[in-house]
Amino acid sequence: MPTPIVRPATSADLPRIGRLGALLVEEHHGFDPERFLGAKRRTPADYAAFMKAQLDNPDVAVLVAEVNGDVIGYVYAAIEGYDYMALRGPAGVLHDIIVDPESRGRGVGRLLLDAVLAFLRSRGVPRVVLTTAEQNAAAHRLYESVGFRRTMIEMTRELGGDGPA
Repeated sequence: MPTPIVRPATSADLPRIGRLGALLVEEHHGFDPERFLGAKRRTPADYAAFMKAQLDNPDVAVLVAEVNGDVIGYVYAAIEGYDYMALRGPAGVLHDIIVDPESRGRGVGRLLLDAVLAFLRSRGVPRVVLTTAEQNAAAHRLYESVGFRRTMIEMTRELGGDGPA
């Protein structure tokens, strides 16, 4: 595979980003269907519409990796201020990173991650935070390989059934 080009996303990329976003939803739902939303027929279009609203925001990075004009992955991060519910100061928040399954294991995720970290660094962001599914060991390895450390653990409990109060 030729080396992917990482560049800012454009509106022409939105259909592919929408499909990759739906894949992200499906993968997380597969990890834990009680915790994560499942993809629906409209998920790709809805995801693309959401991302379209992000493209012109100067505090947001939506970057794609492409090979021969085909978008094979994207990353989405935003610069955010204080978040007292998360007990954190200003930070870059890495919301999404996904690579098409046929292109995984070739360093595409690392290229996207490096590019978004460079964007955030250029904007003077003091730190980057992210959440990742417990079962996503490949993502954990990628993030740890560039210096991310574990700081929070999300726990989920369903309230139905006969469990303890």
